[in-house]
Amino acid sequence: MKKIIALKVLDHYRVWLRFDDGVEGEVDFSHKPHTGVYAPWQDYEFFRRAHLGDCGELAWDDQLDFCPDALWRQVTGREPEPPAPTPAPSHAYA
Repeated sequence: MKKIIALKVLDHYRVWLRFDDGVEGEVDFSHKPHTGVYAPWQDYEFFRRAHLGDCGELAWDDQLDFCPDALWRQVTGREPEPPAPTPAPSHAYA
């Protein structure tokens, strides 16, 4: 899973993001309706309080968050690579 390591809120409901793999880019949230779960965004100052969540997600006051993988996909237009499989434990027999 990707993690966001830096962000900067830009004008017009846009956010610049840097991910843990070095990818950087902007995400435009201006197309989101300002109703339902996005109703707090009617107050632009609320939108400007975007921050990094505990798991590297983009979050707003424990009310709304976005998965880093989905945002990475939006920035790059690519699918993230699946994580490498965990090797099976080796067993030593006497």
